[in-house]
Amino acid sequence: MKNLFTLIALTGSLNSFGRPPVDSAQFYFSKGMEEKAAKHFSVASQLFTKAVSINTSFTEAYVENGYANLEMHKTDQAKENFTKAYTLQPSNSASIKELANLYFDYRQWDKAIEFAKKCSDCSNSDRIIGMSNYEKEDYGQAEKYLLHALAKNPADAQAQYTLGRTYIEMELEPKAVPYFEKAVSLNPDKNSWAYELGLLYYNNDDFKNSVKAFETAAAHGYVESNDYNENYGYSLLYSGKFAKGEERLMGVYQKKPGDKTIVRDLAQILYSKQQFNRSLDYCQKLMEMDPKDGKALYQAGLDFIKLGQKAKGEGMCDEAIRLDPSLASKRTKSMDIGAL
Repeated sequence: MKNLFTLIALTGSLNSFGRPPVDSAQFYFSKGMEEKAAKHFSVASQLFTKAVSINTSFTEAYVENGYANLEMHKTDQAKENFTKAYTLQPSNSASIKELANLYFDYRQWDKAIEFAKKCSDCSNSDRIIGMSNYEKEDYGQAEKYLLHALAKNPADAQAQYTLGRTYIEMELEPKAVPYFEKAVSLNPDKNSWAYELGLLYYNNDDFKNSVKAFETAAAHGYVESNDYNENYGYSLLYSGKFAKGEERLMGVYQKKPGDKTIVRDLAQILYSKQQFNRSLDYCQKLMEMDPKDGKALYQAGLDFIKLGQKAKGEGMCDEAIRLDPSLASKRTKSMDIGAL
């Protein structure tokens, strides 16, 4: 209660001396600054409010009240005070800077850009403009300002990530890679960034790095969901880690029994990696699920041909065509089952 009694005592002493209004406003302001310096932000805010109630044009009191509000995480009141200061004094750099930050935090992108462009001495103005333009889906402007921001502060992980996302939206995925890499190295605890980097590597056929990125994501707490295990499993297969890849993918299959897609993918990818016996195992699983699965039989035939059993393999391919005539075109080409 000490601070409240102090405020009451101050009010009483001012009334007893009968100071002129402007002097009274300055007195309350000075006492508010003392309380703010002592980190008594609530009392300071009350004193600044009293000051502006006496002198409604007291710009500095509005600004200092805004700062006190920020310390108490009262952002609505802070924005109100900084807006009042800006209205009274449009060149006030303190209010312009804080309004740029507050509008950005409030996700009011146009207002954030407006005030950031007015802030000639703001170190983060390019960052605010770039990231706001990204949110507005104006990727050309986002790229321009984020490059400026990163030239000033390359350790800004969020800006690195946002520029990477910008390039993905611009369908320039190879340009996105170094910015994702930098973002993840700066903030590995952002496990979703590492996961996205894994997907980015995967889409660019860089499977070894894709595996590393997925493992980094998991090591930092990324949930190993079915989607995660599918993407990680395929990366393992394509990077030559067959047993681990099969284990992950079949783990997903066990949770989605009856879904042939993963089993068929395993058969085809292992065939493409010259793992013909492994591929045959999955062809057998497909045939057990559906004895008339022509694609699985054709794939098995190809495996036998590659294993040196040409007559047996070609006979299986012929039988597969009988079951599924759409496969006939394969016999006149490379016989590769492709993406079927």
